Amino acid sequence: MSSSLPGGKAAFDLDADEIVTAAVEIFRESGLDAVSMRSVATRLGVSPVPLYSRIGNKDALVDAIADRIFANVTPPRVDEEPWDSYAARWASALRAQLVPAQESRLILSLGRDAFVEVSRPLVDAMRHDGFRADAAVQACRLLMWATVGFVAVESGARPSGRGRPKQVRPGGDAGGIDAAEVDTLFNIHIRHLIDGIARDAAAERAEGQ
Repeated sequence: MSSSLPGGKAAFDLDADEIVTAAVEIFRESGLDAVSMRSVATRLGVSPVPLYSRIGNKDALVDAIADRIFANVTPPRVDEEPWDSYAARWASALRAQLVPAQESRLILSLGRDAFVEVSRPLVDAMRHDGFRADAAVQACRLLMWATVGFVAVESGARPSGRGRPKQVRPGGDAGGIDAAEVDTLFNIHIRHLIDGIARDAAAERAEGQ
């Protein structure tokens, strides 16, 4: 393995950002299983040795991929936008980041910094609208898990391969599902969850009065 990069840059001049960029490229192309210190080193044209000194181990590299992918996932909240409206947009933005990779494992380990940063704006919006801190965190976690779980399932969905029966509701054909129906089902899924969170919050406030 060469000790220098194309253009004459020495392997030990690599910085962590370049390594993570290469890892994200492999992840996007082939999924998380294809990412390893060796595959990233091969992509960069260097020995794996400098990767360990810059990044650490494979777990640290996966954490860095998650941080990069979810760094800008959160949409800005419109002034005075109700929490439920923002929550729907927040979940859609999270799904949009997960779907291209069809990979939910990156954020299944809750507690990582990426989860905290992605969740913070939604928690803040809910707190602004009167939620207790623990209720806001719980609701955000439910929405996160619902979105991750939906993406994991939709990645295996297949079209029916036949004509759509008449008057069948979206997702109601046991033979398969098309992309437009998947989008509709996600919106229904998140809306039902948000409605349930709103009902529970209203009931809790009523009990406290």
